[in-house]
Amino acid sequence: MEPLAQNPHASPVNQRRKWTTKEDVVLISAWLNTSKDAIVSTDQKAGAFWKRIVDYVNGSPQLSGAVPREWSQCKQRWGRINEQVCKFVGCYEAAVREQASGQNENDVMKAAHDIFLNYLGIKFSLEHCWRELRFDQKWKSLAVPKEGPKEKRKEVVAEEEAEDVRPPGVKACKAAKRKRQGYDDIHSMLAVKKEIQQQKLLERLLAKDPTHLTASEITLMEKLISEMI
Repeated sequence: MEPLAQNPHASPVNQRRKWTTKEDVVLISAWLNTSKDAIVSTDQKAGAFWKRIVDYVNGSPQLSGAVPREWSQCKQRWGRINEQVCKFVGCYEAAVREQASGQNENDVMKAAHDIFLNYLGIKFSLEHCWRELRFDQKWKSLAVPKEGPKEKRKEVVAEEEAEDVRPPGVKACKAAKRKRQGYDDIHSMLAVKKEIQQQKLLERLLAKDPTHLTASEITLMEKLISEMI
């Protein structure tokens, strides 16, 4: 990677300056345009690639008057955006596939945010970035939300006939209770162990780039999420 000179006048305060929504949108536009350029793409040397991006960001009319960014700041910010959005894409797809009858896009988004929070332990704060990237091939979701409520399924009520059964004795009841308690304890321990294993597996799948997941991995991820919701 070619070394890029940092701005000698940039202060530590500027380097730690929080990114605004407008800056994120411009950075995303810069990355998309630069990476898809037939002449200048991500295959070129990284130094020239990020120099072009930082020039695009600092030269944008939308950021007129803003303090210029350094190339390292743009690279670090893009890395976080890409990582978080890729993970949210997986959560969004899971939410779409679990969408219940009558739920709308807002319900799906809330479910996706809940999944992200539950399994990653942090809130997804880059929804504006996801909305900018969601229709690009790399981040495009394969699942499509259902539009409008569907016809409710008919409920089938089964009538149970009461049977005259002789009640068991006291000793038999106690023995059956102890046996059932033993089974319950074993099942509880196995369930906890299985849940921990599933959570670790799901975290590994969500951490992957969605475009690199195989069909079997996508199916497994959706199954794990549906079982844990």
